[in-house]
Amino acid sequence: MLVLVAPGQGAQTPGFLTPWLELPGAADRVAAWSDAIGLDLAHYGTKADADEIRDTAVAQPLLVAAGLLSAAALGDDLAPGVVAGHSVGEFTAAAFAGVLDDTAALRLVRTRGIAMAEAAAITATGMSALLGGDPEVTVPHLEKLGLTAANVNGAGQIVAAGTLEQLAALEADKPEGVRRVVALKVAGAFHTHHMAPAVAKLEEAAAKLSPAAPTTRYVSNKDGQVVMDGAEVVSRLVGQVANPVRWDLCMETFHDLGATALIEVCPGGTLTGIAKRALPGVATVALKTPDDLDAARTLIAEHAAV
Repeated sequence: MLVLVAPGQGAQTPGFLTPWLELPGAADRVAAWSDAIGLDLAHYGTKADADEIRDTAVAQPLLVAAGLLSAAALGDDLAPGVVAGHSVGEFTAAAFAGVLDDTAALRLVRTRGIAMAEAAAITATGMSALLGGDPEVTVPHLEKLGLTAANVNGAGQIVAAGTLEQLAALEADKPEGVRRVVALKVAGAFHTHHMAPAVAKLEEAAAKLSPAAPTTRYVSNKDGQVVMDGAEVVSRLVGQVANPVRWDLCMETFHDLGATALIEVCPGGTLTGIAKRALPGVATVALKTPDDLDAARTLIAEHAAV
């Protein structure tokens, strides 16, 4: 059984969209999306520097657009048994599942990005990945420092979120067993109470949508559960802004459903890296450039019908 996943914020790098825009029809598709959301996705994906694409209002729609574009390049034979996304990648996954069309997903995530950027501007906050350690030790240690375990990713990785002062204290006082603390390329403490102001704005935008029932099993970041009601998917997209991402539980669900292969759409790498450690025996392909498409198509041919 094939799982299709989409990465979250921090996966973007300068120029990462450039080779994808060379594919037939890609530039026109991205231009139409750009017009629909009032953001020049081609510029930000090809010419913008790291600081420009770190902006939450830019990064989020850019990542969703890249995921949709790279999945479309795989062709009509792409038939995953399960779809999921990490954080903002859940919007990409919602489009994969047919809950929202591509343009609706991009418009909603554009609203999300702006609202979260505004919330992040209230207090200087950020996120850092902790590599290694035991969650039963790490999570209480983070709480002691006033931090939130905003992403519980599995395979020994937890992402802490909070104020810059709290994150600096974490650098100086790592939990037992944690090897490294790595600051992420994000501009706020996402999936924490710091994002509460963004929830109301996203709720208002989501209320105007008419979501469809998923055509593919959609696994939610909230609790790793399969959700097959379109309105519930959208409700969870809204609430997840200020609540922790439980990617560890998503992977447990992939395993329980019989996953044999996993493809991570562009800009792939992060989720496949976690899957290699947490889901041994599951074949993986990360779509980083169009050069990875053939390997992904081979995986589709071997596992999509399993």
